[in-house]
Amino acid sequence: MEFPFEPYRIKVVERIRWVSREERVRLLHDAGYNIFKIPSDAVYVDLLTDSGTCAMSDLQWGALMTGDEAYACSTSFLVFRDTIRSLFGYKHVIPAHQGRAAEGLLFTATVNEGDVVPNNIHFDTTRANVEFRGAIALDCIGEEGLDPYLDAPFKGDLDLAKLEKAFAKYGPDRIPFVMLTVTNNSGGGQPVSMANIKAVSAFARARGKRLIFDACRFAENAWFIQQREPGYRGRTIESIAQEMFSHGDGCTMSAKKDGLANIGGFLCLNDDEWAQAVTNLLILREGFPTYGGLAGRDLAAIAQGLHEVLDQDYLDYRIGQVARLGRRLDELGVPFIHPTGGHAVYLDAKAALPHIPPSQFPAQVFTAALYLEGGVRAVEIGSLMFEHTDPDTGELVHPANELVRLAVPRRVYTHTQLDYVADRCAEVVRLGSRLRGLEILWQPPQLRHFTVRLQPVGGGAMVVEA
Repeated sequence: MEFPFEPYRIKVVERIRWVSREERVRLLHDAGYNIFKIPSDAVYVDLLTDSGTCAMSDLQWGALMTGDEAYACSTSFLVFRDTIRSLFGYKHVIPAHQGRAAEGLLFTATVNEGDVVPNNIHFDTTRANVEFRGAIALDCIGEEGLDPYLDAPFKGDLDLAKLEKAFAKYGPDRIPFVMLTVTNNSGGGQPVSMANIKAVSAFARARGKRLIFDACRFAENAWFIQQREPGYRGRTIESIAQEMFSHGDGCTMSAKKDGLANIGGFLCLNDDEWAQAVTNLLILREGFPTYGGLAGRDLAAIAQGLHEVLDQDYLDYRIGQVARLGRRLDELGVPFIHPTGGHAVYLDAKAALPHIPPSQFPAQVFTAALYLEGGVRAVEIGSLMFEHTDPDTGELVHPANELVRLAVPRRVYTHTQLDYVADRCAEVVRLGSRLRGLEILWQPPQLRHFTVRLQPVGGGAMVVEA
């Protein structure tokens, strides 16, 4: 059931500064049409990410004040470790300052040049960390997950036939482990079913391979299993999450998502050799094994957040708020991936702006126009983020979808603010053919969408034609 109102009271507020359209034009141009470079105080509603942008609870703030800042074996670490072990069930709990650090540690210790890492869909930092090792990040999403408008319950499921084809093509020796991202961020925040988790686990273990979860939004995934999969309706979120992880051998986690914290992450493993190799790297790069680049107060806040994220009322409201935004967009005729996911609505820029080819980044155009028209910041998940060269053919490959993600921070925005977002999205759709494509002026070698500079095709200062 959708929670009827916010399951919390507001104690502290932050002022939103009103910025004129003229100033937004200037800021967008100065930022090279890269929304990451817009100052946050010039954004009305910031849906760039749900990572580290949540509002922490009074109990989390209290935990910050009582954090133990001892260098080694602090009490905050012991609480952190025991909380994670009780929920995730893995032997080794290795803290890191955020999720991509955990990914970097895992892949550095276990992935070699020429290896292949299958996943339902790798997100940007996961893909970059795999490719930085000279390996192939292989997406094996099911066909349902590639259809934006198919209203299926578990569009994040990994396709076992594609996984089997990968093992046949590359050989098991080149595949160190299999990954599952829950929920599937790049595919619209869509959940993975327990049946699929069990099947992927059985497939991997039959071939002597481990299953590693990208567990950033595990509680949201457990909620979808509870609501949509037969046999789970009466189960608690915690018990469903524990069952999910029992079928794996470890996980990477950004605690900035379902840890309800502003910073932090961790890596869990059962394998002693892998854990030792990772811990050696951790000491070199992040810090002592019982703090891993985090202050004791951050460890304490994450431990508390992992308890709070399991609350049924919180998840009913959280995912209901995202669904409500989707219903409003539907009413306004804005195309997006159906059904809505757990943490975000993913707009279909290919459908909204069919005149702009993938080579001119239609999703980035939509994102820039959304800021220009409404001061709303979103993020492109399309060709700017995921265009890549096929490792077998050398051809340039564009992703199947050109998406704009409206990621809703946890416990931050009201229904009224999200209604404003929906209205501004509709304005951008109405601009239609007046919107121009973008071209790259400069880009880095990896993760280009974070720092790239662009301009409207053919030059000029405006992405919207007069």
